[in-house]
Amino acid sequence: MGLTKAQSFTAEHNQKALFFKALGHPARIAIIEHILSVDTCICNDLVGILPLSQATISQHLRELKESQLIQGTVEGNAVCYCINPKVLNEIKKIIDGFISNSKMEQPNCC
Repeated sequence: MGLTKAQSFTAEHNQKALFFKALGHPARIAIIEHILSVDTCICNDLVGILPLSQATISQHLRELKESQLIQGTVEGNAVCYCINPKVLNEIKKIIDGFISNSKMEQPNCC
């Protein structure tokens, strides 16, 4: 695998990229939307909803958990997932920051 230039950017840039990478797949967006609609769920709940195998859903859940967008707690032999509200609010601030720092009022693009 080739070298990345991630170390050339700030920790803040790398954290933002991690959040958006985690949100950069339609299955993970569907998972986040589902968890937001029901507050908590386990992997098997998602298997019945998404057109993906249990193993694939588990990989997407792992990616979301690594980015800290979701949290998981063990309940018996299953892991119950919920949204991490602190991180969700941080993403909202990042997006709001992008918009407020833009020159969108000036339609002089291209």
